[in-house]
Amino acid sequence: MGQAKDGGMTLGELQRTILEMYGEKDAARGADATFVWLAEEFGELATALRSGSPEELALEMADVLAWLATLANIRGVDLDDAVRRKYGAGCPGCGRSPCACDPAEKP
Repeated sequence: MGQAKDGGMTLGELQRTILEMYGEKDAARGADATFVWLAEEFGELATALRSGSPEELALEMADVLAWLATLANIRGVDLDDAVRRKYGAGCPGCGRSPCACDPAEKP
């Protein structure tokens, strides 16, 4: 997705950071167990959405993103490239930005 303009971390940088920090452990755990951890983080995110503080919500979102990056690393998926290919030219459903799909449909 490119370089972050505000000094933040890009998606590719996040994925590389997670790989450097946890890559060996993640590889040993494998994709199936990592997916279970990701699912658990979604549960924690749901709780934070219902009753968490803004800080708790932000941290749970970061956890979900980090575990997704972990799973992508294990399976050899470049998230930056995948997101660019799927969403870089507009909505995958209608091809426009902003999306012009029927709100009742999943784009």
